[in-house]
Amino acid sequence: MKRLKLILLCVLSFAPLISCTNRGNYTIKYEIPISNKELPELYLERSGYTVSFNTETNIPNWVAWELNAEKLIERESRSNKFLPDPDIDPVLAITTDEYKGCGWDRGHMCPAGDNRWHWKAMDESFYMSNICPQNHNLNRGDWKELEEACRKWAEIEPVYIVCGPILYRTPKYGYIGKEHQIRIPDAFFKVVLTGLESGIPRAVGFIYKNESGNNKLDKYINSIDQVERITSLDFFSELPDDIEDEIESNYNLKEWSK
Repeated sequence: MKRLKLILLCVLSFAPLISCTNRGNYTIKYEIPISNKELPELYLERSGYTVSFNTETNIPNWVAWELNAEKLIERESRSNKFLPDPDIDPVLAITTDEYKGCGWDRGHMCPAGDNRWHWKAMDESFYMSNICPQNHNLNRGDWKELEEACRKWAEIEPVYIVCGPILYRTPKYGYIGKEHQIRIPDAFFKVVLTGLESGIPRAVGFIYKNESGNNKLDKYINSIDQVERITSLDFFSELPDDIEDEIESNYNLKEWSK
């Protein structure tokens, strides 16, 4: 009964909200989180994503983007050319040389595979401000499988994604870098929202330790509320409060496999 009432609520009160993505003079971006604590950041908007880059840890605080069926059309091949971010002072910008011989992958937060729809989006996905030191097996394995799952979900309906590093108070892995101190994440999070077009919104969160593993998605699944507690980020705040509260406290991976 509760589920039926939620569906009716979405149809009656949520549909008008998603039929127009502009409020006043700005465009609603459901994927942009709000931080509950002050973080050093450079807020940078790209063709395919938005990044909050931490100027102390030299990795993103978070990266957020919308993915839909149109963006899944592959018009460009993978670039593989990692570039310093041109919007960051060259003295401060991270280069790919910092990762040489460190033993960690250059792990995309917004994946190159989500940016094959345009050459500029592809190039920007390789900016080092979109990169974190990531365990090789995780980067090429379970994390990649989650990226692929997101693309499958986006074939059905647009998805809103936020991901980034999780940093323990005492660093487990320390730092890499020759010219700059680049913090190695202890873990990673990813949260996903969909169902805005159909009027039946749902959301799910994932947490991955920065280590080798070979597990199914349900090994890493969490509620959005759980991810918010760990990251001190407020996700999907543009949703009506009652809907936000409902979808962030509950999750069911089976709903995503239909």
